[in-house]
Amino acid sequence: MKLEVVQVPVSDVSRARDFYSERIGFNVDIDRVVPGGMRIVQLTPPGSGCSIQLVEGDEPQRGLTLVVSDIVAVHAELTGRGAPLSEVVHFEDGKQVPGHSDEPWSTMAFFSDPDGNRWIMQERPGAES
Repeated sequence: MKLEVVQVPVSDVSRARDFYSERIGFNVDIDRVVPGGMRIVQLTPPGSGCSIQLVEGDEPQRGLTLVVSDIVAVHAELTGRGAPLSEVVHFEDGKQVPGHSDEPWSTMAFFSDPDGNRWIMQERPGAES
């Protein structure tokens, strides 16, 4: 089994498509209206085997996680595009503290899209960013 698509509820599909493509750097795979009038918008993070599909809805997702190999570099790139990422943090003795850690899986940043869908961007050494 493979997880290939996760639905992300949004109030404005065009605004969300622009946010994910322009600010977060996702590739727009599909943006079309199918017979019957339904708009399909699917985007994929660079290097990912799983995409998101934007759907109209009002119950935000939580805990969507993007894994990167170098959180500091990705953070700099995305904030340079205007993405609303938190500062880079890590966990030490069970507490969240500012900055990067060499401990695998410990370092992350967070962001929410305009509809309140909450994302975690987590560093995993060896992951493709």
